[in-house]
Amino acid sequence: MAKTNAGNFFEDYKIGQVIRHAVPRTVSGGERALYHALYPARHALYSSDEFARAAGLPGAPMDDLITFHTVFGKTVPDVSLNAVANLGYAEGRFLKPVYEGDTLRSESEVIGLKQNSNGKSGVVYVRTRGLNQRDEAVLEYVRWVMVRKRDQDAPAPEAVLPDLAKVVPASDLVIPEGLTFRNYDFDLAGEAHRWGDYEVGEQIDHVDGVTIEEAEHMIATRLWQNTAKVHFDATFRPDGQRLIYGGHVISMARALSFNGLANAQMIVGLNGGAHANPCFSGDTVKAWSEVLDKAETSAPGVGAIRLRLVATKGGAPFALKGEDGKYLPEVLLDLDYWALIPV
Repeated sequence: MAKTNAGNFFEDYKIGQVIRHAVPRTVSGGERALYHALYPARHALYSSDEFARAAGLPGAPMDDLITFHTVFGKTVPDVSLNAVANLGYAEGRFLKPVYEGDTLRSESEVIGLKQNSNGKSGVVYVRTRGLNQRDEAVLEYVRWVMVRKRDQDAPAPEAVLPDLAKVVPASDLVIPEGLTFRNYDFDLAGEAHRWGDYEVGEQIDHVDGVTIEEAEHMIATRLWQNTAKVHFDATFRPDGQRLIYGGHVISMARALSFNGLANAQMIVGLNGGAHANPCFSGDTVKAWSEVLDKAETSAPGVGAIRLRLVATKGGAPFALKGEDGKYLPEVLLDLDYWALIPV
């Protein structure tokens, strides 16, 4: 009997299947320090216990994307070890802040399957939840991934495509208990711009760029325990290149967005996302944002802002798709999310 795990292939998934992922992970200041070393992350709420306490929290939580990467990484051996590509996200909500000492685990339910027309692969849809040591959900999201078939002659399953919301309604966003921006210190946060200063349709060029290095990508992928072969094994792709983990691009773009959106402190919703084109070592990532919507919240001094975050490999800002409706080749990421910002 084989003792090693070859990963799941497309024909291994069944609608309604629930997967409890190994291995739980207790997060610490080490994850925070490495995250801030890998990305130019500077949002004050995640950098300073004192700033977070002034905002009504017990201390600085982990960056939301630390939670996302940790929960996501647990799912890789069961969901995307044999992936061709991670395709998109929907219905993401951050439900509770995560703090140093919390232990995170993940579980996923298969909610959709569709074999590709070439018969070599198929798309698997899963709804994943991240839970803490008290079995409280801290994060939930849907993602879909293209997975290879083990046997190309295996019969195609009945196609089931989940009906996914295009946007998480503002009323469904979860505001952390106690959060207040009434005494918000704009000087310490780094910018003066608040909720009322942004207009729907406004576009922001974040100006700065970061060239992706192979070494830091490999540190990041190992940090999040993401074992997908396309990120580790250069022999797994015909071109001999390792794909940069899409989450690495997300975090880089989010960090770059500080310049212009320093007060968009907390990510609370993930409406959708597409990894439009592959990213490789040596690509220079730049970012721009577009304001898609705004909403009030019940928390004192706290507003919600819906943002499109686009990462490019050196492309001109505000260019997204061609006349054919397809993403331009220089676009790496198109991410739609809700963030909390002082009013």
